[in-house]
Amino acid sequence: MTALRIAIVGFGKIARDQHVGAIAATPGAVLAAVASRNASLPGLPHFATIEELLEKGPEIDAVSLCTPPQVRRAQAAAALAAGKHVMLEKPPGIGVAELDPLVAIATDAKRTLFATWHSRHAPAVEPAREWLTTRRIKSVHIIWKEDVRVWHPGQTWIWEPGGLGVFDPGINALSILTRILPKPVFVTAADLAFPANCQSPIAASLTLTDIDGLPVTAEFDFRQTGPQSWDIVAETDQGRMTLSRGGRIMKVDGQVVADAPDEEYRELYRRFVELAASGERDVDLAPIRLVADAFLLGKRNIVEPFVD
Repeated sequence: MTALRIAIVGFGKIARDQHVGAIAATPGAVLAAVASRNASLPGLPHFATIEELLEKGPEIDAVSLCTPPQVRRAQAAAALAAGKHVMLEKPPGIGVAELDPLVAIATDAKRTLFATWHSRHAPAVEPAREWLTTRRIKSVHIIWKEDVRVWHPGQTWIWEPGGLGVFDPGINALSILTRILPKPVFVTAADLAFPANCQSPIAASLTLTDIDGLPVTAEFDFRQTGPQSWDIVAETDQGRMTLSRGGRIMKVDGQVVADAPDEEYRELYRRFVELAASGERDVDLAPIRLVADAFLLGKRNIVEPFVD
């Protein structure tokens, strides 16, 4: 089988840290080019824009869009129009409605559109989902707090409209939540903390539930220094289940029952190769719908300005 020739568009921290190595480790995938205004990879063809890549670049089959979400819709449309399969880093866009036309274009073109949620591929997520299916869940609490200066240094786009602010990492927790719970959840209330000089929140508190009234709460914060917190705790009739380290470790009543190395992005590219071979789409918008509803329902609180 001929390898899927992939170009990365947008070569920032996440592309360098995760995507390059994941493609190299994925059978049936090969990195063929990079398109980025500010960065390149030695030994690979480089182009400033996706338009230049599609016009003058080498033969490719697919693009992996790692650019800020504000520009992804137009880039995805251009790639699909050129007959390429498209992978979207999370979040897949700056809104929900803008993604429907992309799904339609991909369907008509018989090309793959893959909206990725890398945290769903953390090694303990599926064991947690399976464990919860046979228990009565009493409550769920998310604690997702990290240091924005470590994970998004100098990335001013995250504070602009559509950048999502703290929901950029928070949506990872929501992607896990919507995978492991047996029923869909929805937002009932939200408090959002906006720095006085930013258009996106630096912290958020959410209250969610499902059709049966399951209590779910979430705390997101971009201001945590020192150890980082990426935890989901579910109280059940048969004990407390904790997912920690972003879904890498699962414990039941303090005892580790699942712990494995992080291969989230390798799993994404394995799935991308599989989807491209069949021309299927994989676009689950449940996590970004929850974020959109948090903005709709959220009380806006102004806090001190953020200085990177």
